[in-house]
Order: sequence, then C-alpha cells, then structure tokens
Amino acid sequence: MTHTVRHMNVTHRTVVAGSGSVGSPTVRAAVVGAGFMGRVHAESVRRAGGAVVAVASSSPFTVEAAAETLGADQGYPSVEVLLSDAEIDVLHVCAPNAVHASVTRAALAAGVHVICEKPLATGEDDAAALVAAAAGKIATVPFVYRFHPMIREMRERLAAGEAGFLSTISGGYLQDWLSESTDDDWRVDAELGGPSRAFADIGSHWCDLMEFVTGDRIARLSAQTVVVHERRDTTTEDVATVHFTTVSGVVGTLLVSQVAAGRKNRLHIEVSGTETSFGFDQEDPERLWVGRRKGNLMLLRDPDTLSAPAARYSRLPAGHSQGYQDCFDAFVADTYRAIRGEECADGLPTFADGLRAVRITDAVLRSAADGGEWTEVLP
Repeated sequence: MTHTVRHMNVTHRTVVAGSGSVGSPTVRAAVVGAGFMGRVHAESVRRAGGAVVAVASSSPFTVEAAAETLGADQGYPSVEVLLSDAEIDVLHVCAPNAVHASVTRAALAAGVHVICEKPLATGEDDAAALVAAAAGKIATVPFVYRFHPMIREMRERLAAGEAGFLSTISGGYLQDWLSESTDDDWRVDAELGGPSRAFADIGSHWCDLMEFVTGDRIARLSAQTVVVHERRDTTTEDVATVHFTTVSGVVGTLLVSQVAAGRKNRLHIEVSGTETSFGFDQEDPERLWVGRRKGNLMLLRDPDTLSAPAARYSRLPAGHSQGYQDCFDAFVADTYRAIRGEECADGLPTFADGLRAVRITDAVLRSAADGGEWTEVLP
C-alpha cells in the first residue's frame, strides 16, 4: 500500500484554556480501539483542542458503534483502510498489545505521528525498531503518572538535593480486577497481551515513574513472578516482586499485583533520604508526604505554593481534586504542542522511554525464569 505524508491542517479554532493554544492548528486524530483506553484517549484529544476524525475497529460489524462511542467523525473496518483514506496528523494506538508494533509501523510509514499505549511492543527488537522508525516524528507513550503535579513537586525537590543521600526506594502497584479465579480479559492471553501481564501492564508504570522522579536508573534486578489463577493455557503472571539496584547504587524493592483484593489502582512510591523522605500515592494524588526526623509534613496541591514545574500542571485551584484523566489530558496536550512545533515542558515520555520499559520487563522475565538470579538491565 502506498501512503502519502500528510501535513498539519491549517484550520484554526479556539480551544479550552490550559489544554492547547488559542488559534493553534487543530490536530486531526484517529484512534485504533474503542475500549476503555480508546475512550480515555478520545476525551483527552477533545480537551487538547484536537478532533477525533476517525476510529478503526477490529470488526466491521462494530465500526459504527466504535465511531459513536468515541465521538469520531468516521469509522473504518481496519487500520489499513483508515491510513489510506483518512486525513490525520496523529494515530492513537489503543489496540491489544500484540498488534502495537505492526499498527505503529504502518502509521509511521504513512507519515503520521503516533501515541502508542504501553507496552510499545511485546519484544525488545520490535520496540527498538520502532524507536528508529519514529525519527523525525513525535512518538510518545502514555506514562501519564508523570503528569501528577505532586510527582513534579517530588522531582523538583529531589533534584534540589533536599533528600540528602538517597538510601532506599520502595513501593508498589496493586490492583484487584483479576483477584477472582473467574475474572478474565484478553490481557491474560500471552498471544494477545504478550509474555508479561502484571509487570508489563502496571509494573512498567512504577519503574518509569521511579526513574523519572529520581533521575536514576535501574541497573540490576532480581525478580520473582507468581501465577495465582490458571485461567488459560497461556496464562501470564498475576504477581511480580523485584529487588533492584540503581546506577548510583541505591537499593529498592517493588511489589506488583493484579490480585490484591480491595486495591483498585494503588501506585505508591517512597524515596528515602538521610535528610528528607518523600512519598506519593496515586489514590491520594492531592498530597505529597515529606518525612523528616524532627517532624513530617503533608504538602497539598496548591498552585500558589508549588514549584513552577508542578504548578504548570495544577489546572484547578487548591481543594478541587485532580486525578487520572487530568494527567492524561496534560500528556496529550503536551504531545500535541510538540506536534504543532510549540514549546512544552520537559518530561514528555517518548518511544525511547517505551523501549526502556520493554527492556526492564525483559530483565524481570529473565530473572524470574532463572530463579531470581541478578540480571543486568540494558540501558
């Protein structure tokens, strides 16, 4: 199939304050997949001042329903037809993990920018190839927890040296949506979800967040994985535990579970230092715990008192809660600013970050297969 490189539409319109720029070119977006993540992406497109002009569905019989669900102008029976016929600037890839690489390759070959859900690919070679193929394009991965204002505040304070000497990093990501033996989902099937489920799905978010806030990287790790419920012939892990050391020598622990009854989406991280420690819990995102020997503080999300990088993502006044969708909105808005050639804040997660997550996941699986042997993580 021959594709034509498409350029930004010169049509202008006024957009919501804090999302895009007034008078900015309208980014024309298409979404592959109309499930939960597709709906989240579509909502963020609109809030960023973009237009959802197309959606591709896995079945011709659901094309019309997919377009209605996402509020798209047009539905297409396949990615190939969409890329051939639709005039778009960016493709949001929200399909099952196994097709991320092939759909993204096709989009890049068609000359469009890409936002691809993680994992970027289910194998390192494919992920590395996508990084190379994305040269010259805006290509991002939704590690959206980076966009919590209090995460930005933690990052600023760590960079300023407030922690003193970092001693340990700990935390976890706990969910319960697969805690019963009868729970099922396409992600359980390795043919669709890839060789890792719990770690690739949510553990990768924690690792990205840890490396983002500390500026340090996991160098070596020892991992164990556990299958709690046998659901299919190709069942992947429900639980993963990881011990790690960073490049700078800090030691850390991570617990990942999708079978932790009562925990809906608890991503929490604590960075301990000799002078000050910091703790963040995604289920309580309006606060940042600051621990000191002579007394602890609980910082509230208040744009009037936060550092400039944190206040930038504080869209609402103090006392008006922000959450997951706000993070997603900020991520898409920054991606679209980059697409339009405008200046945006640092920290936009790119395909290189997606490749990094795939490499950490690969190291976790290799270590677990070797009985928890310490395993090097590729840079």
